[in-house]
Amino acid sequence: MPALLGQKAPDFVASTTKGPVTLSSLKGKWVVLFSHPGDFTPVCTTEFMAFTKRYDEFRRLGVELLGLSVDSIYSHIAWVRDIKKNLGVDIPFPIIADVDKAIASEYNLIDVKAGNTVRGVFLIDPNQMVRWMIYYPAEVGRNIDEILRVIKAFQFNWDRKLATPANWQPGQEGIEPAPLTVEDSEKRDGHDGTQTWYLKYVK
Repeated sequence: MPALLGQKAPDFVASTTKGPVTLSSLKGKWVVLFSHPGDFTPVCTTEFMAFTKRYDEFRRLGVELLGLSVDSIYSHIAWVRDIKKNLGVDIPFPIIADVDKAIASEYNLIDVKAGNTVRGVFLIDPNQMVRWMIYYPAEVGRNIDEILRVIKAFQFNWDRKLATPANWQPGQEGIEPAPLTVEDSEKRDGHDGTQTWYLKYVK
């Protein structure tokens, strides 16, 4: 069963640069699983350094980062060592070596024409449900600020059961779910934060 939005994330056992990892062992945590087209490539290198720069922020949010590509564990190790030696950045999170493409196939991360992994991101919640997925083309690097914003929005929803409006940032108002009956819609009339019966902001 492939990974689908709002569905259970497929479990996996993987070899990584930090040793074996299973997705099920991370239950209770938020997980960002992200794939890259290939080791020793320029855009991917900038992304891994950007993730590393914000690594402490991800950890404060209770998020585990998992990189992935179909390169071998030896390629991953050599790339990580090269980034540290030549660029002064020590990659702190595991990188999955998905040589047989089993995990990438389950998460729909294979570029069929090129045979490598696409630039994808999956956010998996503490119950191991897929909450968000996004794909970038090979020539466009990811925006780490946006990934963190989305995580914070989901955690806000998790804690407060409120949705977030367009361009929401932490500290801003949330949105209550729309009422499902005429009676409930009428109860909103005249209340603070109500823009119209189906749109109500909550501080």
